[in-house]
Amino acid sequence: MSDILTIKRPDHFDLDKIFDCGQSFRFEKNADGFWEGVAFGRLLRVGQDGDKVYIRSTSDDYEKIWKKYLSLDTDYGLINEDILKHFEGDVIRRAMEAGDGIRILRQDPWETLCSFIISQNNNIPRIKALVSAVSGAYGKSFECDGAVYYAFPGREAILGAGEDGLKALKTGFRAGYLISAAEMCGENIDLERIRDEYTYEQGLEELCKIKGVGPKVASCTLLFALGKTSAFPVDVWIKRTIDKYFGGKLDITSLGEYAGIAQQYLFYYERTLQ
Repeated sequence: MSDILTIKRPDHFDLDKIFDCGQSFRFEKNADGFWEGVAFGRLLRVGQDGDKVYIRSTSDDYEKIWKKYLSLDTDYGLINEDILKHFEGDVIRRAMEAGDGIRILRQDPWETLCSFIISQNNNIPRIKALVSAVSGAYGKSFECDGAVYYAFPGREAILGAGEDGLKALKTGFRAGYLISAAEMCGENIDLERIRDEYTYEQGLEELCKIKGVGPKVASCTLLFALGKTSAFPVDVWIKRTIDKYFGGKLDITSLGEYAGIAQQYLFYYERTLQ
């Protein structure tokens, strides 16, 4: 059984916003106020109260995995200052105030790529259901406190499932794209190398070689798992935001090193207005 670790809650950190901004699909908030989900083949339970953050984890796992995963090692005050330098007008300031507390998770690259392939033409509840179904059918199981959980299946397990096996889970046309990702990531594409050696532009070009992966899915993978914080995914919400607040024109290349974090603020802001 893991300990409950208590750490000081840093500025600009809000678990509800982190797990409800569309970057991860494995977490749900329990009745006790803790967010619970599976990442890196482990169960994470994390909650907050006032100036404290509580993490159900061993000290070793916290230092090796969760501190980085939750972006607790990053100064978002400095990031926000940089973002403000790259925008004109007060829209970004309002978006930053609304989304204050969002942090970019550092997720598993393979799971993130597959999750955003699954996300195509889907809403968040259905994405969560499909990711859960794929994990339950083909991921490795493990027990924690008497309950069974499932890691997201690796590349070999996806290939073993085959397109028909994945379609049986109602993944539809996305099944073929998952198979393509599994094949390409085993033969030609090295996700770790993209993270460590490639620029955002190089990574985008590489990921778009996978069948069914376009700039939006690739940019989400680069932003949420591969450390490319300049990645700026453009979906329906962001298109609407650009049209509404920037006259339909926003030079994404001019937004600096943290354009992707600015995108999350804008995305969250526009969604919460609805």
